[in-house]
Amino acid sequence: MSEKKEPSVWEGFKAFLMRGNVVDLAVAVVIGAAFTNIVNAVVKGIINPVVGAIGTKNLDHYSSCLSSTCEGEQGIQILWGSVLGATLSFVITAAVVYFLMVLPMAKYLARVEARRKAKEGTQEVIEVTELEVLKEIRDALVAQRGSGHDRQ
Repeated sequence: MSEKKEPSVWEGFKAFLMRGNVVDLAVAVVIGAAFTNIVNAVVKGIINPVVGAIGTKNLDHYSSCLSSTCEGEQGIQILWGSVLGATLSFVITAAVVYFLMVLPMAKYLARVEARRKAKEGTQEVIEVTELEVLKEIRDALVAQRGSGHDRQ
């Protein structure tokens, strides 16, 4: 009897890492982390000063007080400026990812699909033409056979 050798843990781990989706995910995480720094710089350097033109340049200072006094650590403050800054960061990140990554990739994939369909359509026309030629040859052979029987 032959025993089936189970793959070692190392071989299984290596196979897991070599899957395309794991590598793609790792690249996406690294690029996303690097891209976060760019977005944060844009928000702090451009968006915050534009929004802060009506008040302070730091969105974190925008807040509302729910209690009668909000001095220092006392009172209940709603820090809506921080939420606005995080929302702006998210919207900017989503817009850049969509317009610089998703949209161009979708257009590229659409072009590739159109080329593939056009190629399949050409092959289908060629196959139909070949089929028609074969039918004509068959009909001609049948006609010759039929005329040859008539002579006898």
